[in-house]
Amino acid sequence: MRGIDGLELSPKKSEYLKYIREKGGIVHTTDISQHFNLDPSTITKTIQEMSSTDLIEHIPYRGVRLTTRGKEFAEFLIRRHRILELMFSHYGLTAQEACDEVLKFEGLVSKDVIDKICNSLGHPDAGICGQIKHDTCCCCPQDNIWSLKG
Repeated sequence: MRGIDGLELSPKKSEYLKYIREKGGIVHTTDISQHFNLDPSTITKTIQEMSSTDLIEHIPYRGVRLTTRGKEFAEFLIRRHRILELMFSHYGLTAQEACDEVLKFEGLVSKDVIDKICNSLGHPDAGICGQIKHDTCCCCPQDNIWSLKG
């Protein structure tokens, strides 16, 4: 995904975006508040703030859904988590330890750094908790995209 640095959202908002991606479709704000154990009014306020980012669409009295850009950004957030988790597992952490540690700081790691770590790991297809999807920015420069089609 071009045009992002991975640091656009706070860690908590990033977690909301990943959760909405995981649930798919329209997600009720009450579901989000229950999942994160927060007051629904807190979630509604945050969702309204996030609506201006063009990552989500807030549908009053129904819920929220990701825009196309939001889906792409959420995929990056999931990719970032899985790459960092995988890197930590190479240093002896269990899957749960790696996940717990990554959750503490992943929101501070830029897309550029994630692309470099991904490259150093050989562009893995799978992490500890699932498939790692790659974008053209990571695996090949845009001007060399033809090499993926061969």
